[in-house]
Amino acid sequence: MIPEIHQAFVVPMQQTFFQKALLGGSVAAVVCSVVGCLVILRRMAFLGDALSHAMIAGVAGGYLFMKVLFSTEAHAPAMLLGSLIAAVVTVASIGFVARVSRLKEDTAIGIMYTGVFAAGVVLVSIFRNYIHIDLVHFIMGDVLGVADADLWVAAIAAALVLSVIVLFFRQFQLTSFDPVMAASIGMPVLLIDYALTSCVSLVVVSAVSMVGVILVVGLLITPAATAYLLCDRLDKMMVLAAVFGVTSVLGGLYLSMWVDSSGGGAIMLFCTGQFLLVLLVAPKYGMLAGWIRRRRMVPQHLVEDVLGAVWRSKVQPVPMNVLVGLVPEPAKRLTSAVRSMVREGFLSRDGEYISLTRQGESEARRILRAHRLWETYLRHVGIAQEELHSRAHLLEHVHDKDSVDYLDDLLGHPEQDPHGAEIPVNYTECHPGRLCSVSTLREGRRGRIESVPEEAAATDLRPGDEIVIGPRAERGTLWTISKLDGTKILLPHKSADAIQVVVLDEPTT
Repeated sequence: MIPEIHQAFVVPMQQTFFQKALLGGSVAAVVCSVVGCLVILRRMAFLGDALSHAMIAGVAGGYLFMKVLFSTEAHAPAMLLGSLIAAVVTVASIGFVARVSRLKEDTAIGIMYTGVFAAGVVLVSIFRNYIHIDLVHFIMGDVLGVADADLWVAAIAAALVLSVIVLFFRQFQLTSFDPVMAASIGMPVLLIDYALTSCVSLVVVSAVSMVGVILVVGLLITPAATAYLLCDRLDKMMVLAAVFGVTSVLGGLYLSMWVDSSGGGAIMLFCTGQFLLVLLVAPKYGMLAGWIRRRRMVPQHLVEDVLGAVWRSKVQPVPMNVLVGLVPEPAKRLTSAVRSMVREGFLSRDGEYISLTRQGESEARRILRAHRLWETYLRHVGIAQEELHSRAHLLEHVHDKDSVDYLDDLLGHPEQDPHGAEIPVNYTECHPGRLCSVSTLREGRRGRIESVPEEAAATDLRPGDEIVIGPRAERGTLWTISKLDGTKILLPHKSADAIQVVVLDEPTT
């Protein structure tokens, strides 16, 4: 066993080519992973792919430039400079097309990078006697054949890029998460965007000659995406992404030695496997955690049925065996739901007795209000009396504030449902000091007029008047308002909606 372990793990590490591949790949992986965190947060993944493909035009241009002017083969600096120029041209072209046309940026990227890439391929084909580029090597890379010049280029580019990110970390962080706020406090958002794009370009250009197009795009995106599944903070995400990048290179190189395969392909395969493993087991955002959450989660309709049943029950607190008879669900499922709702603060439980907490009462009131308003609406449109409850029970789960407030206003703010039961007051009960319309206040509430729009100007009510809400008249279509001097005023629905008052007393329901 020991000799086999030595042969599998120690012997490769003693090889010079393996050491260079590990060093070069790790440098590329660290800087790609760190920059990749900003790339995926800004949804720029496609841009990294575009720049890596467009590089072939720059490499071809560098070869041609050195051959024509100096009659010599291109060296790494010339190819690096040409690649940077190609990257800048690609980014500028993408920005220009996106600005002057109705096309979205992703479409502009797809058009321009394929055009620049095609231009590079044509250059290589036309001047094949001068330009000696192995397109397969360019696409796939040869991480196991890293040259010393490639290591120096990668190290210098990594040092520059990481220095920029460390020095301007706060600016990159703020513009990635909230560019509007960054602009509002005076940050040069456009300049920061160009700085990030330049960093991405330099990373891609410095790494492609060593690891190839496919691997550089993979290292730019996959380790950062893996870390994103585990972190909610950018600084921790960058550190973890760098670790995943290095482990991908190390694991991939060993894999390539064991199965005698391409180094770049093995690294990317290991990196992808690493991502899939984290995607499966990540404690917060992984598939397994999501499945467990869904298994434990109580359906919203069941939560609302339990709250409504406890609220309506004549026996308080409600015995568990009574609740089982009120909610049409299996006892085991209902017990699990009650436990979950106790944890979430909707219910309190004392042995076998269930009662609503304040939070639970508020939620139950919202559901009951929606149910009774739906019953009123269904009766209004002609549904038979005996069908109202069953149909409203299905519709009561549509109880978002805007929908129910619209329904309440459409029906003229009814106080009772078709069965004569009181409809609870609106979601945002008007407490002292809050601004409400007269139409939302029930009988006995007091307030001070804050504003009287033109449509209610003829009501003899003025800002500053203190009023008391009286009983509705004309079958609930008129609001009775009493002033402190005893004057009574009848308001139609439109005027009652328009007049705003500051509430002076607590609600009674």
